Amino acid sequence: MFLDSIIKKIQSHKKSHNLDFSLKTKTETFTDKLFYTLFDANISVAKSIKELGENFDKITSIACFEPGVTCEIIWKSFLNKLPEIIESLNLDAQEILDNDPAAKSIEEVYLAYPGFYAIAVYRFSHEFYLIDMPLIPRLMSEYAHRLTGIDINPGAKIGKHFFIDHGTGIVIGETVIIKNHVKIYQGVTLGALQVSKDMQNKKRHPTVEDDVTIYANATILGGNTVIGKNSTIGGNVWITESIPENTLVYHTTETETKPISK
Repeated sequence: MFLDSIIKKIQSHKKSHNLDFSLKTKTETFTDKLFYTLFDANISVAKSIKELGENFDKITSIACFEPGVTCEIIWKSFLNKLPEIIESLNLDAQEILDNDPAAKSIEEVYLAYPGFYAIAVYRFSHEFYLIDMPLIPRLMSEYAHRLTGIDINPGAKIGKHFFIDHGTGIVIGETVIIKNHVKIYQGVTLGALQVSKDMQNKKRHPTVEDDVTIYANATILGGNTVIGKNSTIGGNVWITESIPENTLVYHTTETETKPISK
């Protein structure tokens, strides 16, 4: 009787949810297969695209969609974008190789750089976000977040030649706009000044113009905050107002000599 009572209580609470956690694992498998399809030389693109389509069907049989929008239309729309996505990702990889002195080869970037993987999954998930596919974009981005420590919301708008170095702890919010040739280091937050549900459809996060470098642990907040092009944001700074073009912002520290006690 005791066990029956516990089971009934659990079941009564579960009735308010319609969750199928296989959607999570299927999406993660789909994400990895998509990445390998674009970059692994040993994988047949033609064969893998067919398998990805089958995997997508399994995912969409679980996830819910907008009325009148078929899964076939969504998949064809995404496939149509894939050549553009891989072109952008190749530019991202080259940007990393060109700017990180620790990168010895382009193969190292593709195989070993968490920043590149996070950017790739962002570019995949962003396309699904744009066509209003529910749940899947966020599941993809959170999978990359878990693997790399880099949190890029699929709604962010990120231009070409994007560079992430190290990457752990980076947070890029949903309404962030990042333009071209931007470099970001670990611990950077591009976030909102405040969290309020009534701001859901408003721009809450900053805009970063072309050719900006943002160093480790900088925090930049607010939907009206714009970092002007060709600026450098030093480590550990806190910014809530716009920065003009060609500006260097840095955090100053004081160093005092400690007296030696006798």
